[in-house]
Amino acid sequence: MNQKQFWYIACESYQLKNDKPLPARIMDEWVVLFRDKSGNPVAMQDRCLHRSARLSTGRVDDGHISCPYHGWKYNSQGEVTSIPSETEVGRKRCAVKYNAIEKDDYIYVQLQEHVIEPFPMPSYKHKGYTTIRLQNVFENTVTNCVENFLDIPHTTYVHPTIFRNASRQKMGAVVERRKGHVKVTYLEEKSDFGIFSWFLNPKKESVGHTDEFFMPNVSTVNYFFGKKHFIITSQSVPVDAKTTKVYTDLTYNYGMWNWISRPIIRWQGQAIIDQDIVILKNQSETIRKYGQHFQNSPCDIIHTYIESIRGEIENDRDPLTLSEKTERIEFWV
Repeated sequence: MNQKQFWYIACESYQLKNDKPLPARIMDEWVVLFRDKSGNPVAMQDRCLHRSARLSTGRVDDGHISCPYHGWKYNSQGEVTSIPSETEVGRKRCAVKYNAIEKDDYIYVQLQEHVIEPFPMPSYKHKGYTTIRLQNVFENTVTNCVENFLDIPHTTYVHPTIFRNASRQKMGAVVERRKGHVKVTYLEEKSDFGIFSWFLNPKKESVGHTDEFFMPNVSTVNYFFGKKHFIITSQSVPVDAKTTKVYTDLTYNYGMWNWISRPIIRWQGQAIIDQDIVILKNQSETIRKYGQHFQNSPCDIIHTYIESIRGEIENDRDPLTLSEKTERIEFWV
């Protein structure tokens, strides 16, 4: 098992038009996306076989993509179907083609064949739920981004007031690693959720809260405030070894408040992400100078479990062979 065998988001569905190619970059591979005659997504290496021009700067006509340099045309299977300077194509020529699929209004690309499905976005378009989508680029690795998204202690320092205020509340959690999946179940959480506590948790009652990691790159956070449900799902796509593009779904069910709260949730979500972009760039610059040497505290078991799974995949090993583990931790926020 290796990183290229998984599905990665290349763009949102609305971004891929019927008459225009779209470039993407995944694991330092240049990919061109376009739609075939039936509207299905197609993914190929962003390189013309003729003189190596980028196909993404070309055009799409009737489900075929043509190179902007000499007009070589390719069909949805990556086969050259027309060479304008010749009367016939001649021998069979085929560009490097990747698997592509459209699911939950995202376009996914798989760089290497493997029997696996794209991650289903939780509660997307389910009755009673609204979803806001955000795209952001982080100057850090997938592993460090995912760890940040599932890290509670940093929230009182990086996101005070807007997300969580420090209260020296003691929290407990059960952390499990099972079959390429890490799940954290928080116990008796009653944290102050910043400026929106009056709406989310006015009585400061116990909050239902789970954090999860799904190999190789997905994090989900679930909050239950009585009948209110809020889900943060982030898919961290490796652009290259130092850059990660993150697609975030903010999905929520606030009942009658769904549409009224939409602009507030978008603003708050992006503001929190902007703060994380800054701190993760800070971390990345320091790692590049001094290397990645972490000294862990007990609550960092969450991160070490994630790193163990990511490490197996990065070294072309199967993380499903890792032993199952469960730990109970306590910490203060």
